[in-house]
Amino acid sequence: MNEPAPNTLVARRFRGFLPVIVDVETGGINAQTDALLEIAAVIVRIDWQGDLRPAGTLAHHVQPFPGARLDPASMAVNGIDPDHPFRFAVSEREALEAIFREVRREIRETGCTRAILVGHNAFFDLAFLNAAAARAKIKRNPFHPFSSFDTVSLAGLAHGQTVLARALQAAGIPWNEREAHSAIYDAERTAELFCQIVNRWKDLGGWAVGDD
Repeated sequence: MNEPAPNTLVARRFRGFLPVIVDVETGGINAQTDALLEIAAVIVRIDWQGDLRPAGTLAHHVQPFPGARLDPASMAVNGIDPDHPFRFAVSEREALEAIFREVRREIRETGCTRAILVGHNAFFDLAFLNAAAARAKIKRNPFHPFSSFDTVSLAGLAHGQTVLARALQAAGIPWNEREAHSAIYDAERTAELFCQIVNRWKDLGGWAVGDD
């Protein structure tokens, strides 16, 4: 049986890259020494109207790697208890392999060549993702190793705001401060912001699916 043809709209829109919105919660700001505690990734797809939409979220609580640093100031901000019995955390390797597997599947189904991380201050999330992948000795990392789309820059251009909460407010997207600093919540709100900006550019007469 022949496999169905890939839906190439995303690949055509982003030059063969699959945007995946990623957010991490960590035990500090140093990707080499500080713990990765949560990771969430949002898949986006282009619908029949040519609009980019969030299509699903992948997420895991992560066990701190052996010897990982947990900075008290960072832990006070994210409110994570790494030893909570109901976190059901998994190792970095298990978390990343599960997310990478689904991202690779989406790459195949969209005819893309690789994923590109989208994040708010994307360098931070990409650094922790790459460091964890290296520690786990994962060779098939589907994400571009250094390129990314940063919603800080995009929101500054589109809305004159660079702080995520303020950018979302300017975009008319709800923001709940009590749910902030959860990887799932922040990734999903960032995905909404990214999609809105891309779609707004299309509606203003910018690049649309089908353009060369």
